[in-house]
Amino acid sequence: MTRPLALFDLDNTLVDRLAAFELWAAEFAAERGLGEGAGAWMVAADADGSLPMDAFFRLVRERFGLAEPADELWAAYRARLPHLVRCPGEVLDGLDRLRAAGWAVGIVTNGMADNQTGKIERTGLATRVDGWAISGAEGVRKPDVRLFEIAARRCGASLGPLGWVIGDDPDKDVAGGRRAGLRTIWIDRGVTGGVVADHTVTDALSAIELLIRLN
Repeated sequence: MTRPLALFDLDNTLVDRLAAFELWAAEFAAERGLGEGAGAWMVAADADGSLPMDAFFRLVRERFGLAEPADELWAAYRARLPHLVRCPGEVLDGLDRLRAAGWAVGIVTNGMADNQTGKIERTGLATRVDGWAISGAEGVRKPDVRLFEIAARRCGASLGPLGWVIGDDPDKDVAGGRRAGLRTIWIDRGVTGGVVADHTVTDALSAIELLIRLN
């Protein structure tokens, strides 16, 4: 019997990327003596992760007159951020329950391989899922169907009507998932509206509980 498949986005779905970024920005500003307001400026410039990080670190370097090249600043950020990211214990437990209920569970995420792998491993997610696909490792990004295909294969499953995508991005997760032939659950963080998904919830735990009830 084919197992139902649940593919979760990582940032601001399974983990709170924004909270971790705010911690990093405050830490970075304090360590370098960048002055009052520097952390808030970086959070605003990041725009909730919508600005590509290479462009972000070019802006940071120019704004604060830093000596290091932007790519070195970015590499240091990628090494540090996994230490600041957290996945709530109830979400980790929920993923265990989802798998125990017969689901194949995976992660499909855009981002650099080192940064995203570090988050998955340090938060305990690596032992709670069957597999994952990271755009920086695979050379293809959501909403491209190929990244969903890779993630499904890593989980020992395939795309189809028994599959779901759970994420906060209307294009990358919801529209991308639909193009991949999957049903969708949108994590509504209050950022935008009018998203057409099969279900809308406010957090990953609510999505997990919904999937368990649906199975």
